Amino acid sequence: MSAALQDVQRERVVERVLEGGRIGAEDAAVLYRLPLSELGALADWRRRAAQAGAHGGRGNEVVTYIVDRNVNYTNVCNVYCKFCAFYRTERDADHYVLSREELDQKLDELTAIGGVQVLLQGGHHPGLGIDFYLEMLAHIRAKYPHINVHGFSPPEFNHFAEVFGMSLREVIERFKEAGLGSIPGGGGEILVDRVRNRIAPLKCDSDHWLKVMEIAHELGLKSSATMMFGHVETLEERIEHLERLRVQQDATGGFSAFICWTFQPDNTKLRAEPVGSAEYLRMQALSRIYLDNIPNLQSSWVTQGPQIGQVALKYGANDFGSVMMEENVVSKAGTSFRLAKEEIEQLIREAGYAPHQRNTWYQLLN
Repeated sequence: MSAALQDVQRERVVERVLEGGRIGAEDAAVLYRLPLSELGALADWRRRAAQAGAHGGRGNEVVTYIVDRNVNYTNVCNVYCKFCAFYRTERDADHYVLSREELDQKLDELTAIGGVQVLLQGGHHPGLGIDFYLEMLAHIRAKYPHINVHGFSPPEFNHFAEVFGMSLREVIERFKEAGLGSIPGGGGEILVDRVRNRIAPLKCDSDHWLKVMEIAHELGLKSSATMMFGHVETLEERIEHLERLRVQQDATGGFSAFICWTFQPDNTKLRAEPVGSAEYLRMQALSRIYLDNIPNLQSSWVTQGPQIGQVALKYGANDFGSVMMEENVVSKAGTSFRLAKEEIEQLIREAGYAPHQRNTWYQLLN
């Protein structure tokens, strides 16, 4: 294609974005090649359009965050993902399953700082039966009714269905009845099976990941969606991932937020050259434009650091994620940023926005 034709194509795609039109895969590839600042400005335009009516019309001024805690109830896992430095087998001396007392201590500490959500995830433990999970959920609901359980990932649910000998729908229904409030988008990585077969061959495939979300949304559970990129995938496969999420959202409307982050390589078996912050900002901006039906995008300061997390607010993000008083998975791969509530609010103010604490469903709490 000649330079003149490329210019015409680029102008056509930019115009479509500014008019609020839906872009396709070819358009996304064109946008990806724009200068980073120009792509960021387009993403900010789309953020403003998406948030214009939110929070009583104050959406463009507001950046939200949540006070929660990651609790990994076990580190025993039998899928051995190449990008994971967290998992252990039952033969490892440092494997664990949290006791009820240990869980309560963590939730007591979360309650003390005003927490409203626990991100409850673990490995694929082959020896835990359904009663372990149902009793844990019922216990949290009874003792900590102010804390929403944002729990388990689609790969975990596929693991549960296999271990329990139950259908996915029955497992999710039972978990919801016991106290599950929403589902995180973990284990999404890249929703292309060529990639999944290379980095996590024992984990559920992309169709099964999406099936969990379809069922959960049908049952009234909201969820987030994620993408972990910067390893063995191509740009076209990243865009295919976004397309599959958008199609799912068109059908069920249950994704409340999208979060992307870059592969963290330390202590993992996956050999891939890590990508930098500019690539992270580029993909987040492209995601905001492509995912025109998912209202909220989180800044991934946990992997990128506070300053890039702050910059991400100008590249399509409207949410600063979580205080995350505990994080065990990404930190094992060499990244361990921590921020208190006051620090998050200061970063948001410095970027020119009004910080507001939210709950799981993006309702403002202050």
